Amino acid sequence: MEIKLDRSTVPFSLEHTLNCGQLFRWEKLDDWWYGVAADRVIKIKQSGERLIFQFFPETPNQGFIENYLRLDDNLPSILSEISKDEHMREAIRLFCGLRISRQEPWECLISYICATYKSIPAIKKMIFNISRRFGKKLTFDGYDFYTFPKPTDLAQTSPKHLRSCGLGFRAERVLETTKIVDRGEFSLASLKSMDYGAARRELLVLPGVGPKVADCVLLFSLEKLEAFPIDVWMKRAATNLYASHFDSSFIKRVSSKSSVTPKEYGTISSFGREYFGRYAGYAQEYLFHLLRKQHKH
Repeated sequence: MEIKLDRSTVPFSLEHTLNCGQLFRWEKLDDWWYGVAADRVIKIKQSGERLIFQFFPETPNQGFIENYLRLDDNLPSILSEISKDEHMREAIRLFCGLRISRQEPWECLISYICATYKSIPAIKKMIFNISRRFGKKLTFDGYDFYTFPKPTDLAQTSPKHLRSCGLGFRAERVLETTKIVDRGEFSLASLKSMDYGAARRELLVLPGVGPKVADCVLLFSLEKLEAFPIDVWMKRAATNLYASHFDSSFIKRVSSKSSVTPKEYGTISSFGREYFGRYAGYAQEYLFHLLRKQHKH
């Protein structure tokens, strides 16, 4: 199947979107990207203004791709709104077409609990190990893929088995949160209709969910595009690119250490939301990708 894009009204880059650090289940094999979402393997590539894709098991579903890759977002309007300064304009110039994805909230939640204090390759490995051990195997094009386990599949296991997937101290937290969701005591779907602040407060009650995990889940799976997650890269953005927006004493204090306190996190995140506005999450992802790329060169 394929989707024809009008790049003037729907700018899109599959490469930037799948490779910017927001998703952990995609790999590029030859010219194709392979990923697992909605209990299916998705094989996809971009050729100019065409998105060519295939599902396994075979289920023609153009709507899923459009929704998952947020092709309905008015990206020119969003980028115009967040284009506040030279740093943002540089990121937009380099990565125009990068879109926030619409992830499945349950998988997104567990993925970002696992992501605490871990590099992207390490997170990918943890999610792969969990899926291989507790999910369903799908073999396609000669490769083995694994679906992400449902709460009921994961709730039966033990911290020991999760630690064997490389989760370390996260194992207990993942299991506790899984059991809460599995027992029906927490509804991720209900958070979509709440405002950002209320939904964030609800998420922060879950074991293993701190400010950054909550903001990532809100941004990538719950339609809260104003969420502005802060990690080491965004701390660097605040202290290097946007230092003039903060007290010098704050910048000095935050610059001198590797992590931030919840209060410092709140200060930087609030700045992002106020400065960039309702699409602050898009600004965050463009800046995040820019700083990571600059660091590699």
